[in-house]
Amino acid sequence: MKHIFTAALICAAGPALANGEEVTIRGEVIDTWCYFSGVMGGPDAVQGTAHHTCAIWCSAGGIPVGLLGEDGTVYMILSINGDDQNASGQTQLELASHDITASGRLFARDGLNYLVIDEVVEDHGITNTNHTDFGVVPGFAIPNPEG
Repeated sequence: MKHIFTAALICAAGPALANGEEVTIRGEVIDTWCYFSGVMGGPDAVQGTAHHTCAIWCSAGGIPVGLLGEDGTVYMILSINGDDQNASGQTQLELASHDITASGRLFARDGLNYLVIDEVVEDHGITNTNHTDFGVVPGFAIPNPEG
């Protein structure tokens, strides 16, 4: 009987867990490939204006976008405002590198955070202007003609 009661509790909790946790998060919409792979430099080099064009190209090419929260947590974005093209969707392309405040539902599984953004509460624009530190492209990516 104890097992039936436990199973009933788990089944009853299932739909609530499937809806995700309601959250409001502020952070930068990032290019997850360059952020995690290090191909363009450290995490600071792939944020803000220095990485804006690449972030758009990666999203348009199918790389999933993420939200880098103010606390450093990365959330994989599954959809924004109903646009479920998790990469290359028009909304994601317009928000690449922007600092936003978003409300939606958070799902966590296997150590990853997934975010369904129901509403972009505020678009703060591209506020991380780091061209001064990194240039348009990190220096090591510029071809060396001397060989």
